[in-house]
Amino acid sequence: MRIQDIYLRQLSIPLKKTFKTALRSVSEVTTNVVVIETDNGVCGYGEAPPTAVITGDTNGAIYGAIQERIRPLLIGKDIDNLGAILDVVDRAILHNTSAKAAIDIALHDLWGKMLNQPLYALLGGIKRKVVTDYTISVNAPDEMVEDSLEAVGGGYTALKIKVGTDFHQDMVRLKEIRSAVGNKILLRVDANQGWTPKEAIRIIHFMEDNGLNIELVEQPVIAYDFEGLKMVTDTVNTLILADEAVFSPRDAFTLLTMRAADLLNIKLMKTGGIRNALAICAMARSAGVECMIGAMMESKISVTAACHLATAMSVITRADLDPPILCSADPVEGGAQYDGPAITLSKGPGLGITKINGLKPV
Repeated sequence: MRIQDIYLRQLSIPLKKTFKTALRSVSEVTTNVVVIETDNGVCGYGEAPPTAVITGDTNGAIYGAIQERIRPLLIGKDIDNLGAILDVVDRAILHNTSAKAAIDIALHDLWGKMLNQPLYALLGGIKRKVVTDYTISVNAPDEMVEDSLEAVGGGYTALKIKVGTDFHQDMVRLKEIRSAVGNKILLRVDANQGWTPKEAIRIIHFMEDNGLNIELVEQPVIAYDFEGLKMVTDTVNTLILADEAVFSPRDAFTLLTMRAADLLNIKLMKTGGIRNALAICAMARSAGVECMIGAMMESKISVTAACHLATAMSVITRADLDPPILCSADPVEGGAQYDGPAITLSKGPGLGITKINGLKPV
């Protein structure tokens, strides 16, 4: 099975409602779908959303990285030699993790199709189900309470609350949400790099002192401030989850060596795909640190790949894979199937995706 062509298509899916964080507001999922065609007519699918404020990747950068740098190096390569092909992708261009992830995911999809096995089985897994939390985006407190109650009514037992815009409002939001949903619901707080280390310590101590019972706080400080992240982790009792701080296996190694965070959040668009994510999982397991699997505002293509990884890796104990739930439509046939917080993977080969509707030329 040799690579015959690689091309990109665009896919846009409106969200049910505007999604807001400390970094941006989004009203639709807009992503670049990568299709790798082989000489026997089988296609592998991947995707790369432009998340410039986090990964630095724009539509233009993704297109250029794939069409100008990666594609010419992969045409004619045999999928049998997956490891060597992934080495070529890694060396083709620096950074550009979303573009590399899209290619990596499509290659793994083809690998599974070639061997007629679902990807989770090839990665060493046997279970097919993942349970995700539900993200509550930044809005007025009463609207966030309403969204939280709706999610709990839909069966979700863990909510991720976006904060980081205003300390006093954030505390009002969290207090009102906790009061509304009760103490049996897990609350995870995501500051999206919104605080300084001292602010983070003061705010998290406030949460602890007021009995808000927060399970974890995600990326409280700017991504590059590993020392600041460690200061927060060492000072508070609440679990600290590193997110934007963890792109590469090297980042993970540094954070684990420093003990700068209690947990690591793995996202394929940050790691550059499944292979680097597996390396991070191996290091985290060796260090006794659990991981969360997460996603950007992505379609079900790459989220399905993340689900395959999560079902195969026991070190991944938490999942934040709700972007497809936030979308107003599902153009992807096959792959991960959602039933409230429960996600079930197809037994089909590779990602289990059979068709993607609504693709448009780049």
